[in-house]
Amino acid sequence: MAIVVIGGHSRDVGKTSVVAGLIAALPERHWLAMKITQYGHGVCSANGEPCDCVTADHSLAVSEEHNRAGDTDTSRFLVAGAERVLWVRTQQGMLAEAMPRVRAEIAKAENVIIESNSVMKFIRPALYIAVLDPTRADFKSSAREYLDRADAILMRSGEGQVEWKNVSLKPAQGRPVFEFKPPEYVPEAFAEFVRDQLEIPS
Repeated sequence: MAIVVIGGHSRDVGKTSVVAGLIAALPERHWLAMKITQYGHGVCSANGEPCDCVTADHSLAVSEEHNRAGDTDTSRFLVAGAERVLWVRTQQGMLAEAMPRVRAEIAKAENVIIESNSVMKFIRPALYIAVLDPTRADFKSSAREYLDRADAILMRSGEGQVEWKNVSLKPAQGRPVFEFKPPEYVPEAFAEFVRDQLEIPS
């Protein structure tokens, strides 16, 4: 069993598309896919807007996705070919409360792919991929914290100006870098890299 974690430095950099692309590219892995969302009191941690991802007790919820319409992130994982998809929701800073349930689900799976940065505090995956878009100025503290643990960088290509301020990629120096250009988020060379790495005995 292998765990792959897909993280990114900001929202809307393509993390969900990368997860869906890898699920589709490596169907032989029979993935359990997880999306982890942390939120504030009635405010989505992803965009600062009021949202309905707040749980009834404002602490923790884990729900299984069954919708195959492809109109939500987790639904896209099912459409891509994941065997099971879970959406883990916690209050900001309380991911530790969810980890017993997350670990129990991981233990039952053949292979797991998780969209999250913060989960890196609690698990050591076979692969951690950092998805970066230089044209987005926001750089989450969780992305900075785990950049040195990235096994590869997936970098959006383009002609835009680099907007990062006081951000160094030196912690990931020497790691392979793969460029992507939407709508193709998982180039063939990157998919082959992931496949090869997962075939190496741990």
